[in-house]
Amino acid sequence: MSLVPQEKLVQHAGGYGANRYPLAAQLSHAATLYAQALLVPVLLFAVWVISTEQGWVSPQVLPPPAYVLEALLDLLNSGELWLHVEASLRRVLVGYLAGSVIGIAIGIVVGVSKHAERLLMPTLNALVQIPVLAWLPFVMLLVGIGEALKYILIAKAALVPTLMSTFQLLRQQPQRLLEVAHVYGYSPSQRFLHLSLPAGVPILFTGLRLGFTKAWLSLVVVELVASSEGLGYLIVYGRQLFQLDLVMATVFIVGLIGLLIDRLLDAIERRVLTSSTPKTRIV
Repeated sequence: MSLVPQEKLVQHAGGYGANRYPLAAQLSHAATLYAQALLVPVLLFAVWVISTEQGWVSPQVLPPPAYVLEALLDLLNSGELWLHVEASLRRVLVGYLAGSVIGIAIGIVVGVSKHAERLLMPTLNALVQIPVLAWLPFVMLLVGIGEALKYILIAKAALVPTLMSTFQLLRQQPQRLLEVAHVYGYSPSQRFLHLSLPAGVPILFTGLRLGFTKAWLSLVVVELVASSEGLGYLIVYGRQLFQLDLVMATVFIVGLIGLLIDRLLDAIERRVLTSSTPKTRIV
């Protein structure tokens, strides 16, 4: 077994494949991927336009795109949209961060200790089967319908994926990493920080991204039921007034914000993966 600097391996690999994919070919490949990703949305939009223009669906049921755009511009120009977006983002960020921190902490406990796993995992596995909406009446009785209700339910939604991903990170360690840790005499903390954590970054970030998705969906559900501000409330307000153009405009904003934050988490994951790449390889 010998240690070869990764930079040399990268140089050899770069010398072999640097010119295999010219810039034009890479740009063409990226354009093809984006075109494939946009194909279904474009087709759905075309069906929407044709359906409304041909009168296949009543405008009161499916507003034309022009009506939805007008409602969206009205929200932007009035400044009302930013108030609801700020309220929703504040709730989801506080709840998501709290749930993720608690989930990672519990995941470390049950992942490190077999006794804790036997004691806690059966109860946790039972609790995670209960959807967030089912907890709503019970939590509402305990804390009322204020901000605490929303934070608790959003945190619960984010907690489960991060807990399970942390648990898997600690329990599904590659055998070769354990052998390296044994050879170098790593302590448990060194094994976790220098081997398990870098190798398990994809697993952890999968849980974090899934946790955000669950938190974002739970936010909208909670605001639909018990809120006087936020994007979920805006959807309910539009439905009550039968302004479906407002409803669809708000749904578009919800999807766009969720997509942007998911892309942000993906970029952070890529950055962390790059920075946590070991400087040496075992060959």
